[in-house]
Amino acid sequence: MDDMYMISVLQAQAYRATKNPVYLERAALQMIAYLDSLQQDNGLFFHGAKGRFFWGRGNGWMAAGITELLTDLPKNNLHYAKIMDGYQKMMTALLSHQDEKGLWHQLVDYPEAWEETSSSGMFTFAFITGVKNGWLNPSKYIPATQKAWKALVDKIDNQGNIQDVCAGMGQRVDAAGYLNARKVNGDYHGQAPLLWCASALLK
Repeated sequence: MDDMYMISVLQAQAYRATKNPVYLERAALQMIAYLDSLQQDNGLFFHGAKGRFFWGRGNGWMAAGITELLTDLPKNNLHYAKIMDGYQKMMTALLSHQDEKGLWHQLVDYPEAWEETSSSGMFTFAFITGVKNGWLNPSKYIPATQKAWKALVDKIDNQGNIQDVCAGMGQRVDAAGYLNARKVNGDYHGQAPLLWCASALLK
């Protein structure tokens, strides 16, 4: 699922550098394929064909990727409405799964799973950008964003490392494979989304 972030960002940057719309069209077509194959009726995304679970960072890659694409995709693009619909369905689902502290968990729909900060940072970035671009209702998403940002900052230790990042992993066939995944601190999967949030807040 990280493909949908890597592809969207690469193609968006190519478009920003060249203004050639072919790059956005490529990213939009790829995004449609993922929406059709992995997004479920509840708005969240399975990790993959084998990992039929709503893994936090997998959904984080989707949230960040679709956000980056929508930032540049023109409203008159043939695929815009479907991609925006997929984004808004996902954001609604994420809002419903945010915990009382403001974070999300290793498996998004498992409240008993541990708090996971890389996904939380990616979701927060998607919220911030959505509010600033008028895609999300400010009265609902600004309080959620504020709560999430504070919770993320509270996870930073005195060395500047964000804690409770899921180590890199592939698809798992059972929930235990996700719930027992290794936690690490200071991993770039967590550090970078925190910086994306800060940058988005400053824009």
